[in-house]
Amino acid sequence: MKANLAKFLLTASLATLAAPALAEDCGKVSIAEMNWASGGVAAWIDKIILEEGYGCDVTLVTGDTMPTFTSMNEKGEPDLAPELWVNAVKNALDEAVAEGRLVIAANILTDGGVEGWWVPKYIVDEYPDITTVEAALNHPELFPAPEHPDMGAVHNCPSGWNCQLSTTNLFEATKAAEKGFDLIDTGSAAGLDGSLANAYERKQGWLGYYWAPTALLGKYEMVALDWGVPNDKEYWDACTTLAECVDPKVNAYPVADVYTVVTKSFAQKAGVAMDYVKAREWDNQTVGKILAWKEDNQGSNEDTAYYFLENYKDLWSAWVSPEVAEKVEAAL
Repeated sequence: MKANLAKFLLTASLATLAAPALAEDCGKVSIAEMNWASGGVAAWIDKIILEEGYGCDVTLVTGDTMPTFTSMNEKGEPDLAPELWVNAVKNALDEAVAEGRLVIAANILTDGGVEGWWVPKYIVDEYPDITTVEAALNHPELFPAPEHPDMGAVHNCPSGWNCQLSTTNLFEATKAAEKGFDLIDTGSAAGLDGSLANAYERKQGWLGYYWAPTALLGKYEMVALDWGVPNDKEYWDACTTLAECVDPKVNAYPVADVYTVVTKSFAQKAGVAMDYVKAREWDNQTVGKILAWKEDNQGSNEDTAYYFLENYKDLWSAWVSPEVAEKVEAAL
C-alpha cells in the first residue's frame, strides 16, 4: 500500500511539474494591438488562441507601424506584431531579418494591402468590359458627378491623405478631364465613405479611390480596376505620390506587403505556438466581412475576435492542431 501511495505521489508530482513546463514553451507574450481595425482584431484573435490553445500568458500593448517596428527592432518588444504594413519600413525590416533580430512569420493578408480605383460589382456585371481604368473613363455617363450629372466623377481622397496626391496625378495622367470627368474632393473620410455607400444603396455608378481590407468593402462588393501597366515603384516614389509631379504618367498602385513579424526571442521560445503564428492567414474579402460586422454591431476588437472564432471555425481550425482547436472552441 505504501508503494502504491508513493507511486501515486510521484505521478502527481510529475504531472504538476509537467503542466508549467508546457506553458513555458510559450510563456509570457506581448502582442501589438494595432490602432486600426483589422490589426486590432488580429491581435485579439492571437491572444485568445495563444492563451486558450497553448497556455501562453498574453499581454496586449498599443501598436502602430513605426513605433511598434522601432521598439521590436531596438528593444525586442513587443514579441509579436500580427499585422505590420511593411512598405514604410521595408529596408529596415530586411536588415533586421538579415541580422537575426526579427523574423517574418507569415503573410497574414494573402492578397496584400490593396489600393486603387474601384467601381461597384453591379456595374461590371452589367458592363463586363469595364474592368480597366481606361474602359471606365470611356463611359462618363455611367459615373455621374453629384453636382454635374452631365459629367463623370472620380472620387478623390480627403485633403491631407497621401492618396489625394496619387489620385490627382493619375487623374491627370489618364486625361480624365478631357474624357468628361470631374475630380471630386470628398472632404473627409466620412465624405468618401458616404459617396460610395449612397451610390451603392441606389445602385448608381461610382468611380474613385479606395483600399482593402476595410469594413466598407466588406459590406459593398466592389471591383478594383486594372491600370493596364505594372507598378513602377521608382516613379511612384519620385513623382506619382508628390504634389510637384510634372506631366505624370499612368502608374498602377503598389500592393502593400502585410506581414506578421515576431522577435527572434519569441520565435525561439514559442514552441508549437510558433507553428500557429506561421500558419495564420486570411484574405481581404474575409477580413472585410468581419470588419463590416464590427462596424454594424459597434463591436470592440475583442467582440469581433470572438465573432470570428465562433463563425469561421473552418478557417481558423486549419491554423492549429485538432487538440488546440478543441481547447479554443471549449473556451468560446
